[in-house]
Amino acid sequence: MYIPPHFHEIDPDQVRAVIEAAPLACIVAQTDQGLVANHIPLLPAPDGALIGHVALANDMHRLIAEGQEVLAIFRGDDAYVSPNFYPSKPEHHRHVPTWNYQVVHCHGTIAFQHDDHAKRAAVGLLTRTHERRLNGKDAWRMADAPADYIQQMLAGIVAFRITVNRTLAKSKLSQNRDERDYLGAIAGLENSGQSGVAQRMRDRLKP
Repeated sequence: MYIPPHFHEIDPDQVRAVIEAAPLACIVAQTDQGLVANHIPLLPAPDGALIGHVALANDMHRLIAEGQEVLAIFRGDDAYVSPNFYPSKPEHHRHVPTWNYQVVHCHGTIAFQHDDHAKRAAVGLLTRTHERRLNGKDAWRMADAPADYIQQMLAGIVAFRITVNRTLAKSKLSQNRDERDYLGAIAGLENSGQSGVAQRMRDRLKP
């Protein structure tokens, strides 16, 4: 990934925020049948690995070799930035359109897990995290469903772990602009309904 120095994101809190806010990763790998890409929600484990699962019918776990390197891409908010957002534009017109975004690339090796314990752990982590965020004390639990039904569902999936060995992150959020144009970009994005990117930019103003 091309990362100019001023867009290189090295703040671990920012990297974590992108992954948490956009957990649906695109997992890319080279196989005997060429490149394959699958969109799968992933969550970080306490040891830093990425945890997920796929349907047993998904050929991903047959096409990708055990221990092979894969790339997991997490894409945060993005938005078009018009030159009209910049207060300095009428003065010299030396601006062109651009695109603001945040993205995290996690490189690592993948290991597929077919045992019941690993599959329960993967599903449990995913559901606990997102159910608690969405429903709080009313969060759905695996125990809410009949045991035989859960067992049937688990039989139809394959769990996996990606051991991350390299992370590259990019926050292209108008850091190369002077203060008034930076603030103008925030206002322009907010006025055009792109509040997510605008808030990410506003957060960077905080001491």
